[in-house]
Amino acid sequence: MSDGKRKIRKAFVTAKDCVACGCCVKVCPREAIFVERGIAAKVDREKCIGCGKCVRECPATVIVLKEAAL
Repeated sequence: MSDGKRKIRKAFVTAKDCVACGCCVKVCPREAIFVERGIAAKVDREKCIGCGKCVRECPATVIVLKEAAL
């Protein structure tokens, strides 16, 4: 039952719980994460390759990998 779209994983940040520490920014191999206005991390989904390094590094555990349709 495929809808013809390939599924890949992307990082998603729960912004309301993010402490903007920047740990995820430092480990991202594609520079896909940035801290916006010192408030919360954001993911550039075009750059994100779903490697999960940010998920493992986040001390607040507010980053998860989710399937995203291409």
